[in-house]
Amino acid sequence: MTDRKAQLAANLAQVEERIASSCAAAGRKCEEVTLIVVTKTYPASDVRILHELGVRHVAENRDQDAAPKATACADLSLTWHFVGQLQTNKVRSVTSYADIVQSVDRTKLVTALSAAAVRGERELGCLIQVALDAESGERGERGGVAPDGVEELAAAIGAAPGLRLDGLMTVAPLAGEYAGRQRAAFDRLMEISSRLRAGHPAANMVSAGMSGDLEDAVAAGATHVRVGTAVLGVRPRLG
Repeated sequence: MTDRKAQLAANLAQVEERIASSCAAAGRKCEEVTLIVVTKTYPASDVRILHELGVRHVAENRDQDAAPKATACADLSLTWHFVGQLQTNKVRSVTSYADIVQSVDRTKLVTALSAAAVRGERELGCLIQVALDAESGERGERGGVAPDGVEELAAAIGAAPGLRLDGLMTVAPLAGEYAGRQRAAFDRLMEISSRLRAGHPAANMVSAGMSGDLEDAVAAGATHVRVGTAVLGVRPRLG
């Protein structure tokens, strides 16, 4: 086993233990929570090692990094998640490799994703990114739609050819009433998810929690956690 593989295996085991402990504390089964490893800034070689270690879900946030990495790993059985703010001029590229886009936050993006998915003869999973720090009708600094805009966006995705409404995503806010209150933020996301599922029963995916707050997300009921640093190490600075 190479040094890098041994390092990733140890880190992955620690994260999986954290998830297992959190599930036990919440009275949940481990299989209810899926780990997505955020591989941004790390090379395709790390993605290959992670696949060898059993990881099947990986995430990227920049198309210029993700596209060549996905191509280099095209022979692997992986589900690729796109988690960054997405500009419409990058949509065609992203839909060529991403299985799920977790950062859908406006109808213009829905229209572009639908056209690209149909053109590529693909079905693309979509999560609505909820900005819990947004004023009514505004988007937070990290992207996302305000809670009162979720239903309109869900209807647009549901009616769009080539798209599948899978659920919701959020990032714990750095400002506003939920700043520093990750569990409260994730509880709020679950409330919004419950309302969404009343009209869209299949939209049951809730992506929340990262390296520092995955326990709060699992306790609240998240189905997917996005972990980067705790698995791959402190990120190298982008030049």
